[in-house]
Amino acid sequence: MATYDVNPDAVAHARALIDKRQYVLDSDWGTVQPAADAQNAYLEGHSWDEYAAWHLGLTQGARDGTKARYAFVYGDLRRVHRTGLIACVYRAAEWRHKAVERAAYDLLQRLDAAAGIT
Repeated sequence: MATYDVNPDAVAHARALIDKRQYVLDSDWGTVQPAADAQNAYLEGHSWDEYAAWHLGLTQGARDGTKARYAFVYGDLRRVHRTGLIACVYRAAEWRHKAVERAAYDLLQRLDAAAGIT
């Protein structure tokens, strides 16, 4: 099983987006999460660093500048999705990636506070 480090740049990016209210509260994550073709299109106009900022996990042992390096996407490459953060929390918890789980949970709490969800 792969192991992951938390991507601090992604955490900072998500925080900044939440603070700017660039988020979606209600979405069907299975429909809006970026598919491979959307990710490829994004990479045509953006750097690997910009792509990485959408992923809370960095795969240990994978090379930078490859899709295999980045895991736990939390947005649609434009906005944070609450359901994306929930998916990250769930998936990380399921596979016992505690640091990623905590980072995603903290972001979810930040988003909920910003949105007035109590």
